[in-house]
Amino acid sequence: MKIITLHTRINPNELLNHIRQNIDPMFKEQRKTETHFIVEGFGDTIKIWQPELYDNDVLFNIEVRGRELHITRSEHYVDDVNSLTVESILNDLFNDLSDKYGTDLVREG
Repeated sequence: MKIITLHTRINPNELLNHIRQNIDPMFKEQRKTETHFIVEGFGDTIKIWQPELYDNDVLFNIEVRGRELHITRSEHYVDDVNSLTVESILNDLFNDLSDKYGTDLVREG
């Protein structure tokens, strides 16, 4: 699990909408391929998956806890280039929402 601190409180719905709007175009820009990711919110939790490539397995599970994001990624695709690209995109999107204060990686492991 990776824990990221955003130095401002984040609304889970705002994060959900930001990811939904940006993940596909950013992925296309970085990987030069069109892929549609499913991004759904369940309360304070956001799940991201791509069933055509990953057998309906959730790639990322993001739990919003105040100013912290608890991120779990599928252990089956840790070294997968598409999964790594999505992780990089998510980091950029988190920075977008953290305003001028940025983010801190609290724990990874």
